[in-house]
Amino acid sequence: MATSPSSLAAAIPDADTLTNAAKLQILDSQGAKVTFGSLFEKQKTIVVFIRHFFCGNCQSFVEQLASIPHDILDKADVKLAVVGCGDWQPIQSYANTTKFSGPIYADPSRSLYRALGMNIEKLEGTPPVQQRKSYLTTGPLKNAMKSIWKGPLKHPNLLGKQGNISQLGGDFVLGPGLICSFAWRMQHTEDHVEIAELLEKAGLEYS
Repeated sequence: MATSPSSLAAAIPDADTLTNAAKLQILDSQGAKVTFGSLFEKQKTIVVFIRHFFCGNCQSFVEQLASIPHDILDKADVKLAVVGCGDWQPIQSYANTTKFSGPIYADPSRSLYRALGMNIEKLEGTPPVQQRKSYLTTGPLKNAMKSIWKGPLKHPNLLGKQGNISQLGGDFVLGPGLICSFAWRMQHTEDHVEIAELLEKAGLEYS
């Protein structure tokens, strides 16, 4: 029997996959190498893989992440982290744009994306038969203009460092240790998990 795309999208990485992914290195906002597994070694962590650093859809999603009260996360002992597929240089401007105060990392080789099964590259948005996610507060055209303004026009020095524009991301709940309790791999460019559902998967209540 063929495996459906939706089941592949939500497949939990097996022990070997997670062990290998944890050994991979990503870059912090200063370009220093960080072992991926250190993000969730001692604490449950929601890791959001964005598409690229100029993506307006993902910026809207991360802006909503940034609005989650810290006391809710602290009480549940859960932290947030963001990973992008570009170079490390756009990280600081991305943090400023989204107001996200948590750690942001870069995976320019996309080796971590591949290791965790985020293999889809496409530019299509929400299919006509599906409802757009609630974090998408603007239409596709306005969002495209927003992406251009907040990206290459505002930061021309970062052009080419944003990452592959067709790469799709995903959302994972990892740790503490080599544990993955939730996984979602985007199927199109507007396909992050709803914030409330993602927090619920991490054991938090938020509305």
